[in-house]
Parts: sequence; C-alpha cells; structure tokens
Amino acid sequence: MKGILFAFLGGAFITLQGVANSRISQGIGTWQAAALTQLTGFVAALVLLFIFRDFKRQGFKQVKPLYLSAGAYAAVIIFSNVTAIQHVGVTLTVALVIIAQLVLTFLMDHYGWFGLPKKRMGWTQFAGIAIMILGVVILKF
Repeated sequence: MKGILFAFLGGAFITLQGVANSRISQGIGTWQAAALTQLTGFVAALVLLFIFRDFKRQGFKQVKPLYLSAGAYAAVIIFSNVTAIQHVGVTLTVALVIIAQLVLTFLMDHYGWFGLPKKRMGWTQFAGIAIMILGVVILKF
C-alpha cells in the first residue's frame, strides 16, 4: 500500500511540477525554469535529508558513475515537459510521458539494462501498451 501511495504522489507532483515549470518558463525561459527547478529541488532534498538524518556518506562511493547522470536527465525531463505542455497541453503531455515510461521500462525489463534482472514479456504486456497508445489517440481527437 505504501508503494502505491508514493507512486500516486510522485505522479501527481510530476504533473504539478510540469504545469508550474510551464508557467515559470513563460516569464524567464525554459532552460532557466529547469535550472531554477533543479536548484529548488536540490535545496528541498538537502533540507529533508538533514531533517530525517538519513545521510550515508559511505554510500556515495558505491554509486556507479553511469547513475550519476540522473540529475542531467532531470534537466531534459523538465525542458521536454515544459515544451510539450506549451505545444499540446497538460493532458496529452502526461499521457505521452506515461506511454514513453512504459515502453522504456518494458525494454529495460526485457533486456536487463542497468543491471536489472531480465523479465520475459508476454502478450498481455504488449496488449497493455497498445491499449494505452490507442487511448492517447482517442484522447487526441
């Protein structure tokens, strides 16, 4: 249940962040909005880290350099979402983001990228993604 709650919160806040960033970017620019969001996110995470006293310094040495690129991914995510929202609206942007996430995670599970255990994908997974794509097509018109 805890995982479902946090997944729901994450999805809700991604949407809220996208809309807020879109509004911010209208005044200062898209990359500036991404930088501002990254900065405020860093500060918020740092404050929460100290509040919850969850600092594990030795863990930093164990992080593979490839995974350190995740922060750079966030800048691309913010820029892409802001630009998409401005061109196609919030609903279609979120629907397409979810499909992109599912397709990529499908490939990650299937091929075992990033050290994940390989999983066999069946017709139900293909059908689920196809139904979601069909839903976006219907949503668009």
